[in-house]
Amino acid sequence: MRHFPIFLDLSGRRVVVSGAGECAVSKLRLLLKSEATIAVYGAQPVDQVRRWAEQGAIELIERRIETADAAGAALVYGANEDAAEDARAAGIGKAAGALVNIVDNLDDSQFITPAIVDRDPVTVAIGTEGAAPVLARKIKADLEERLPTSLGILARIGQAFRDRAAMLPMGRKRRDFWTRFYFGEGDAALKRDGEDGVRAKLEELLTDAIETRPRDGHVSLIGAGPGDPDLLTVMARRHLHEADVVLHDRLVPQAILELARREATIIEVGKTGFGKSWKQDDINALLVEHAAKGAQIARLKSGDAGMFGRLDDELDALDAAGIAWTVVPGITAATAAAASNGLSLTRRGRNSSVRFLTAHDVDGFAEHDWRALANPGTGAAIYMGIKAAGFLRGRLLMHGASADTPVTVVENASRANQKTIATTILALPDAIRASGIKGPAVILYGMAPRKAQALAANLEPELATEQAGAV
Repeated sequence: MRHFPIFLDLSGRRVVVSGAGECAVSKLRLLLKSEATIAVYGAQPVDQVRRWAEQGAIELIERRIETADAAGAALVYGANEDAAEDARAAGIGKAAGALVNIVDNLDDSQFITPAIVDRDPVTVAIGTEGAAPVLARKIKADLEERLPTSLGILARIGQAFRDRAAMLPMGRKRRDFWTRFYFGEGDAALKRDGEDGVRAKLEELLTDAIETRPRDGHVSLIGAGPGDPDLLTVMARRHLHEADVVLHDRLVPQAILELARREATIIEVGKTGFGKSWKQDDINALLVEHAAKGAQIARLKSGDAGMFGRLDDELDALDAAGIAWTVVPGITAATAAAASNGLSLTRRGRNSSVRFLTAHDVDGFAEHDWRALANPGTGAAIYMGIKAAGFLRGRLLMHGASADTPVTVVENASRANQKTIATTILALPDAIRASGIKGPAVILYGMAPRKAQALAANLEPELATEQAGAV
């Protein structure tokens, strides 16, 4: 993040704009929404600038900016549409200690002006670091449609009520009060009874909040998906946003954690294969400890919470402590890996079922019905199998699997750094080693990605396996 977003208090402060043409007009439209005193310098002002000056909205000085003109200014804009004159204006502004912006010149500007959605006092600022103004405008248009015009009125009335709302304790109880007001009941009261109705509704909600006992603790066990935030369910996002405490696995990425409220307590309780890990009993105790204090907890588990995620252990601990819980399903790595490679986990004529297996259990390498897995046309999604690749190959070949059974290995499914290799069960350990895959990865046994299938169709049979390498 090159530009750190802040909101600058311009009440009663001076802002100087060098330039009085059409370039300056677009900046002035935004600046006029503020409480700043605005001075515009330009020898040939356009009609709109003159009208604002005649209305007393700005001070217009019909000459170019000089050194003394920036004294005491908080901001100085160069909007002359002339590079040399803008550079001169910027120099004057910097010498006066003001922050400087040159319109359409990102590199020489000390700050940028974002696209703004105005629901005063609610303001949404949208920036793209100058990379995509069209995208910023599209986001602005979308937000303009989604945020009701009444939001500003509700915010102003709510602001005046903050001292009364301070009767409620900080934290969940006060948040629930404001949530009821802003997301439903306040807007309904405004539409029905106007601003007086909104004030009456606030008093009613406050009484309800004071007389209602605090919410009991609750744990949401959330499947965080394979890593792409766009693959989170709507329900998962809602439970995450409402959480006071977030406990997450090591594989849950920062992009998903950033969807939690800024005030939430974030705790990593990750397990690392063959390395230092949190003990499950300690995780269970932490869930119970926070929930017993009334916290709303989001327990984020990579993939789907019920797929090799020790879900039952945590539910048993919560049940024993009498704590309410909700399981929010998520997209597991196997489905994400298959989708990203154009694979169907089941396919008519190939496999009518698919097995979900782990290569490791509490005793080490996991044993399965290898003879059934070795049958032609069998499909399986194998988790935690990278370090067990040699073991898997040995067991399957020992029980009759064809050496050229196709295998797809997908590392970091759905993420920007996803890697896919197509190989065979015979070549699996060597292919993993050569590709540098370390995990997290899922092995799709009995399946080849579509690109590898297309490649194999155009090769001699004895060459297909050898050349169906990295995809």
